[in-house]
Amino acid sequence: MKSFKLIVHQSSFSSEDLIINLKDYPGLKEKDIIEIYHPENDYPRLLLQVTKVDAPGRGRDTISVEQSIATTFQLRTFADVYVNVVNVADVALDSVELTFKDQYLGRSEMWRLKNHLVSTCVYLNKKIEYCGGAVRCQVYEMWSQGDRVACGVITEDTKIVFRSSTSMVYLFIQMSSEMWDFDIHGDLYFEKAVNGFLADLFTKWKKNGSNHEVTIVLFSRTFYKAKTLEEFPQHMKECLQKDYRGRFYEDFYRVAVQNERYEDWSNVLLQLRRLFTDYQKIVLQYHERPNMEIPTAINSTAAQGNFLEVLNMSLNVFEKHYLDRCFDRTGQLSVVITPGVGVFEVDRELTNVTKQRIIDNGVGSDLVCVGEQPLHAVPLLKFHNKDSNLNSIDDYSMPHWINLSFYSTNKKVAYSNFIPRIKLPPRKSQEPLKKMYEDESKGKLIKEDDYMHNSIFDYDAYDAQVFQLPPAHSTCVQRVARTKKTSVAGLEGISRRSPPASSIHHRKMSDPDIHHSLGSDILSSSKHGVSEVGSDATDSPISINRLSPRSSVSNKPVIRTGRALINPFDPSHVTVKLTSNRRRWTHIFPKGPTGVLIQQHHYQARPAGEPASRPDEHRSENNISKENGSTINNNNHPVYQVDGNVMGRKRMISTSGALSILGTALSTPSTTNNASLALLWGATGEQEWTPALTTANRAIGVDWKSLTIPACLPITTDYFPDKRSLQNDYLVSDYNLLPDDVNADFAKNRAIYKEPLTTMEVFKELVSQRLAQGFQLIVGVNDSEVLESHCPSRVAPPSCQPAHAAKRYLLSIGRIFHKLTLVGSTITVTRYRPRHPYPPFNIHYRYRFHAPNHDTYEVSWVSFTTEKLENYNWNYMDHYICTRGDTDFALVEVGSQYPLKYWRFRTLLLPLINPATKTILEDESTHCDIYPTPTRQDLDHLTEGFLKMTESYFNKVKRPNKQRVATTCGSSEAALTRRRHSTSNLTRNAQGGVSSSPFRERVGSTRLPDRPRLRIEAIAAAKTVLERSQSQSGECDDTYDDGVIEPKLKANATLLEVVDRMRHPSLGVGFLQQTVSLPSHTFVSIYAIHWLQANMENMTYEKATSCMERLLRDKMICHASGDTLKRYIVGYYMYHILPQKKDKELTDYVKPLGDLQSFENEWMEVEVLGPRSPLLTSETGAIDISGNSTATDDSGMPAFLCDNIDPNYMHMENDDLPLYKNTHLDIDVNNKSDRIEWGHARYQATFRPDQAYEMCIQWAIASGNIVAELIIGWARKAPSCRLQMVPIPADPLALPFTEKSDPLRGPIYVPLNEEPLLRGKTALFEGFPEDTWLERLFLFQEAIVGRFGFIKCTVESTSHAAGVGDHLYVHVTGNMFILIPTTVKSEQKGLKAKPVNKPLNSSRYPVHEAAPSPHEGYITRHVSGKNKDDYDNSRRMGFLWSWNHMISKKWKWSQTPATGDESFQMRMLRDFKHFCANHEQRLSQFWDQCWEVREKAKGIKCF
Repeated sequence: MKSFKLIVHQSSFSSEDLIINLKDYPGLKEKDIIEIYHPENDYPRLLLQVTKVDAPGRGRDTISVEQSIATTFQLRTFADVYVNVVNVADVALDSVELTFKDQYLGRSEMWRLKNHLVSTCVYLNKKIEYCGGAVRCQVYEMWSQGDRVACGVITEDTKIVFRSSTSMVYLFIQMSSEMWDFDIHGDLYFEKAVNGFLADLFTKWKKNGSNHEVTIVLFSRTFYKAKTLEEFPQHMKECLQKDYRGRFYEDFYRVAVQNERYEDWSNVLLQLRRLFTDYQKIVLQYHERPNMEIPTAINSTAAQGNFLEVLNMSLNVFEKHYLDRCFDRTGQLSVVITPGVGVFEVDRELTNVTKQRIIDNGVGSDLVCVGEQPLHAVPLLKFHNKDSNLNSIDDYSMPHWINLSFYSTNKKVAYSNFIPRIKLPPRKSQEPLKKMYEDESKGKLIKEDDYMHNSIFDYDAYDAQVFQLPPAHSTCVQRVARTKKTSVAGLEGISRRSPPASSIHHRKMSDPDIHHSLGSDILSSSKHGVSEVGSDATDSPISINRLSPRSSVSNKPVIRTGRALINPFDPSHVTVKLTSNRRRWTHIFPKGPTGVLIQQHHYQARPAGEPASRPDEHRSENNISKENGSTINNNNHPVYQVDGNVMGRKRMISTSGALSILGTALSTPSTTNNASLALLWGATGEQEWTPALTTANRAIGVDWKSLTIPACLPITTDYFPDKRSLQNDYLVSDYNLLPDDVNADFAKNRAIYKEPLTTMEVFKELVSQRLAQGFQLIVGVNDSEVLESHCPSRVAPPSCQPAHAAKRYLLSIGRIFHKLTLVGSTITVTRYRPRHPYPPFNIHYRYRFHAPNHDTYEVSWVSFTTEKLENYNWNYMDHYICTRGDTDFALVEVGSQYPLKYWRFRTLLLPLINPATKTILEDESTHCDIYPTPTRQDLDHLTEGFLKMTESYFNKVKRPNKQRVATTCGSSEAALTRRRHSTSNLTRNAQGGVSSSPFRERVGSTRLPDRPRLRIEAIAAAKTVLERSQSQSGECDDTYDDGVIEPKLKANATLLEVVDRMRHPSLGVGFLQQTVSLPSHTFVSIYAIHWLQANMENMTYEKATSCMERLLRDKMICHASGDTLKRYIVGYYMYHILPQKKDKELTDYVKPLGDLQSFENEWMEVEVLGPRSPLLTSETGAIDISGNSTATDDSGMPAFLCDNIDPNYMHMENDDLPLYKNTHLDIDVNNKSDRIEWGHARYQATFRPDQAYEMCIQWAIASGNIVAELIIGWARKAPSCRLQMVPIPADPLALPFTEKSDPLRGPIYVPLNEEPLLRGKTALFEGFPEDTWLERLFLFQEAIVGRFGFIKCTVESTSHAAGVGDHLYVHVTGNMFILIPTTVKSEQKGLKAKPVNKPLNSSRYPVHEAAPSPHEGYITRHVSGKNKDDYDNSRRMGFLWSWNHMISKKWKWSQTPATGDESFQMRMLRDFKHFCANHEQRLSQFWDQCWEVREKAKGIKCF
């Protein structure tokens, strides 16, 4: 210890926290931990690590500490401090909580960050950066030896908990009948929930700076008093469900707020109060119609509500977190706010599904009760009793996977501090009572002889009898023959050895984790008279007998099943078998002073509160724990055990994180039998439930921390099955990976050499990937045990004997365990799968929901399914990692043979600026249908911009030749020369011969040349784009020098002359800079066409194309991959000039790869087409697309009124969906990561300037934040190419029949009012041939959306799978989508009879019977609103409108002010609805204008 003078420094002076001169403190080394404190103060002592060994430069014996730290720890400048070197073990932390905000932190990053932090020193509020600042977090709280501390050292064993201030939060408010009751303070429970709890929550969010993405849903269940379905009118039947007691009900969901982030939530509270006023009235009277009888509707109580359904709704969204990966939030939380007390009546099968999904997905689920806390343990699930027998038993379960909070206001009642815990029954009328007294025989409530005083009847003995197991061969158990109506064959409960037949009683399978015994080995504890149950037989339910004590005395048989019942009023000593599910979340809880994991919002029963009769016992326990810390593990059973048979409440967690029991209260017999048990109640499984938890001043409070900064699923857990269980319950398989051998093989076949991952990198990546997919690392498990438990079946390198060089990781998710071992250069993956996996579930559920901007509660439906985790193809994924994502191991979508999970982010490229958007933003009064049709010049600029974007940013190549448009400006040039860091050290492999790829034929022929329609269209289209006049303004000015000194090539020049001129250093075509995998003299196909048009006499676009095709045929040019079969495609496609025989001097010629597949995996190549026209042209040869846009012909006549419309235009989508191509993507362009990262881009193979262009980024081995930087980087550069890049959801419309749709989102239906347009006609397009009516209607709708600024968006959509020709449009700002549902022609005539909610699988359209698309069915339902019965074809016309919920603050740029602007979005919708409804005659005026144009063109008068 030594005294120093303290000075402080700013972080700008030095980034180090501490500066100390080693000479001043002899024996001090780098990396030492020192404590710094004022001798006279009592504040926490500051610990810092010696990192840098500079002198602070302020004289001798001074140390300098960073200013903010000195302030936090109240160290005074220039005062004396003591400095002391401390032993790391003394200051090691048990757990650390890190918070982070506004970023996506994957689980793999969490693990790598944890490893990075080991053996560093942390203090409160310390800011931590990782991956070059891509990951930022802050220390929030630290625990050491049972107490919160202010600083400490992170060791290998420290548990790190990550908490996110920006999560996806679903708040569900249960609007059950209790919401309209008053609490003891005279407030409605709704007021208590909203004005009380939610107001407090939002205040805490604000104070903490939480910025969650929130969805708030009000939900309730309505029961109908009806015996049969016939009592309901037709319009009600489609959504009715029937429960186990035969009651009819409907579930209602009102989405109040959808995916919003607000600074200030007070307006939302106001909105919720407004919704409350007429919520019950609307829901209960929803189906009422004039002159129609409907059954009486009643709102359910909280206990009978749709509690589990609501959790599953949010899980359907959370499960898809990898599909719409948002980069500015992490974490998922469902909060249910209920006026009940935490008891719910539920279906057993649905409980099992919910439990498995919540645990596997690692979703936080909180239940907040605003009712009074009951006197028994909650949360309590009561299973539906499907037995009609009066005496049958009720089953209960206490879910540990729900975090429970009770919210109570701190109002005081002046006259009493009594809180009633039981609701009084409603007042009964006086009549029945009077009657009862009049009737003499019933004069007394209970007959005299039945009535007993407490002195006679021992209720405790009765309870003891009920809650105890009957002996196995008991004769007193009366068997009642009843059918076994279990809905599930018991999840975790497959018996290991079948018990003797006589002991199998009628049993319902129940909560799979509860453990019980069938034999007579009941362990009774003398002290409390509690019966302990537990052996390794099957699962047991918790049950409560419905019989009252009295009835058992009057000799009725107690009908019980062969298992112990559990008493919710005293669950404190009931234990369950420990499982991985039980321990999945435990590492987020800190260890309390007693060594038990604690939940901080529960009242802590401290040892001080124990009865005073056993003081010595406590002392001895404490002594043991201090002295024998190291020997705790030596009590001969598997390492983690929690013994249930504890008398005292003192427990200690041993050094390895295993739980053992200490002290004199350890009863020896139970140790052998009850190994590895946990307490039944509570999230930790280690904190007892005591009646004290229900008293007013010690009750369970609100877990504000979990609701404000929810924890992410911890990356570590501590459960691994014991040897016996592994042998009996698990199937074992293993495979070996030899990364060096695998990569040697791949390097031979690979045209482009990439540095392979080392074996160690692969090994770490295998762990990383498993963590990313929800696995947890198992820590604190004895090595020798695991090694003995399984020797690989094949003779692998002898890993059965613990090899010293071996590295080993154990991971688990649910009941699946993986062991990864690295010995030498062999990685062995051992998988343990359950021998009896759970049966697959698929629960269908129908409901009504009302989303924002909708008018009605629409019917929707959804399936809840559990994922079969044991079927995941890890072998394939591991090879994908090993080979760095080689094309042989492509990431494939679910549904293929190997479903893989990988992360995706979809983007669209849209035109950047539209003057109309600006006008709408600036002028409040203007209408929104003012978007002009894009001119030819606009479309040219877009094509130009897209080519520039592809070249400079996606492909990152340079064109040194001055003649081309300058690709980039100044500073970014240098960055672009090195293409993709992974390829910077490449060598060429000449063996990639033509036949090396089995995919060659398929890949080469993506577009078949024998489709004349496309070819002609492509030529004509590109002609539009390319025939530019020299004088065109804009960027193209410097494209060609006007003063070409050399004469242009003659029109009849030979091909050789053309090639020679192309190579000319100053006049040539402009080659791309030669880089890896590009041959010499590479040029871009579309620019070659431009060049020919400028450099040859009277050269048209068609001639230029055929000239290039001749060059290709004569082997003078070739595709840059060296593939001779590739035809000449105009667009961003790369070709190179082949050396001719006479060119002997070309020594520096670089050959092409010779492998098309590798080339396409490296470069993005896109075909450029012109706008698609809906009109047929007179002659097929020269299509004239000189019209400005697709929607009009030459004279500007709208397409829907032209005579020559193309009958297939509407259905062409299906046949000509843009193909997609994939290419490898280097993610980490700035070299920030501590590992090699990569991804893939899936992009559309064709670009049309009048359509949005889609590109999807996919990755599995990349850090979310680094992917985000890459994409945001592109989005920032897009405006320089006149484009904007916006994210879009995987499922833009969220229709219920798409597989992955969000159950609480749905499109808004906007009907098109055609009445005023008919004007006496029977059909809108009367006078035109009838077979074109549908087509014309569609073109009319397309013209309307065009006026509102929507452009076509042909993205892969799930509806195409259903074979439906629906057309999707996106707004130029990227804010919203519109779908025009179209009727398809179908072969089957009977389709109309099908129920509308099923997707129709009509994938062909020959015959002309019209069949409604599923969207149309969905629409019909929306439209008819109140009168569901008039299914009227004429009302079908309309649009489906939906919002782009992926646009967050990050995507709002100054150049695109309208993107993400809420008022702009609402205005667009309002105006669009007005237009379609013909407000102010706007629709009629548009119609009339179109007809006027037609008449002018035809020169005829109106008919």
